[in-house]
Amino acid sequence: MSDVLAYVIAALLLFQALLRAPAAVRGRVRKRSLWGAFAAFAAAWLTRTSLAHDVLGSFGIVDLAYLVKHVLAITGICVLLRYVTAVYSTAEPAERISWTVRISGLVHRVATRASLGTIIVMVGLFFLALDEVVADVPYFTGRYAGEPGLALYMGLFYLYMATAAAVCAVQWGGAVRRIPQRAVRIGMIMMSGAMILTVLYALLRTAYVLLITITPVSDRFSHGQEVVTDTLLYTAFLLWGLGALAPAWRAARQRARTLSDLIAIHPLWRDLALSAPHRIRQHPRTLLQRVPGMAHVNTLRDVFSFYDETPDARVQRYVTEIRDVMLELSRHAPAALAELALADRDSPGAVAGEALWIRAAQAAYQTHPESRHASLPFTAGTTLAAEVPHFRAVSEAYSKLTPGHGWQILQAATSTIDQLTEVKP
Repeated sequence: MSDVLAYVIAALLLFQALLRAPAAVRGRVRKRSLWGAFAAFAAAWLTRTSLAHDVLGSFGIVDLAYLVKHVLAITGICVLLRYVTAVYSTAEPAERISWTVRISGLVHRVATRASLGTIIVMVGLFFLALDEVVADVPYFTGRYAGEPGLALYMGLFYLYMATAAAVCAVQWGGAVRRIPQRAVRIGMIMMSGAMILTVLYALLRTAYVLLITITPVSDRFSHGQEVVTDTLLYTAFLLWGLGALAPAWRAARQRARTLSDLIAIHPLWRDLALSAPHRIRQHPRTLLQRVPGMAHVNTLRDVFSFYDETPDARVQRYVTEIRDVMLELSRHAPAALAELALADRDSPGAVAGEALWIRAAQAAYQTHPESRHASLPFTAGTTLAAEVPHFRAVSEAYSKLTPGHGWQILQAATSTIDQLTEVKP
């Protein structure tokens, strides 16, 4: 049963690491730290399984699996602690900084050195101070009961764990009331509760280790405390893993919406970028464009490009560049072009008229001289939240048109201007 729970918790943590893998690949320090914490904890839980004990036991070092588990756990605690304290640190004036933020800043500065020192001391104690192993006892603490080295080894581990968990509990608990989203707030409460359980687990385990160092205990008592403390540990990690899903799930939904926006406006952005490439910071991919299927590959390369720091920044860049190119095209578009595009019977509506105008303005850009008095005849809103849905609609209408539609409207606009010129006295 313990193996099943260990695999379940490891799978939950690995799923969290997978969700945060894109941020880790981009090299953003805080997000990479959170990814590292989930990965390290997942590996630590895998070392609790019988399979991991068998594999690591084949190296000939007694109880190596326990040492590896503890080192991985401290590594996970360290990177999680650095992430949490970095998030809640602030640059406010000293007189306005709360005591929790002061603690965060101090812990953030010493976390890495403290974890490294803890690992070094524990490795030394493991190889030099844990000698009298009782092989037929299933629990690590029971196998070295009565040895002072065990109290030092496990006491150091539990001290580090309890301190880090307490800091996380305070930071997450204090942040709950400042979070407007209900789902994220519930997730933070669960994560803070998990850290409280972790502190309780570490305290109970510390007391038990000190007890068995001083005096022998019965097998029944030993088994009972293992059941109680393991239950606390399982519950704590399940709560933390599930609680962390709330902000991760919200971020995943936001990422999905952003990718949907990118894919929707990409056809419009791509054609405009090819029309006026000097207005574009990152040109669309055109590798083997005529080969069947490569157009889709190039689209994916554009949408998932690493040029921008985030997909949200890429959406903003697409919208900005679409507007820039449209302004460039408008300098070559005849004055009557917008009116004719909006009045076209085959393209009813302002969105369809704007899409038709873009097609015609692209044609004009190739054949008409620049005018100094041109301006954009269309507006999409003053905020990105308004512009994105607008350009999604324009892109959809644009994809239904061909360059031929644009040439037709351009010819009509040119003819109208010529007729007006002829009737002038």
